[in-house]
Amino acid sequence: MKIQLRYFASLRETIGVGSETIDTSAADVAALRQLLIARGGAHAQCLAPGLPVRVAVNQVMANDKTALVGDCEVAFFPPVTGG
Repeated sequence: MKIQLRYFASLRETIGVGSETIDTSAADVAALRQLLIARGGAHAQCLAPGLPVRVAVNQVMANDKTALVGDCEVAFFPPVTGG
């Protein structure tokens, strides 16, 4: 399934892009995060376990157990973002 990823604030700066579309079979946010961490580099640095990263699915706050569906938007951002 296709998923639109969005990165905000310091995550966007570190990863180097604000958004991307991926094709994945990840069933939930936890599986998606692990898939992105496995890419290594900036993704692993920003999304590593234990780091305070917030996530929203279709603009609703989510957690690791939140299920993913095709064509959804998943946004990753630090706990506090500025305007």
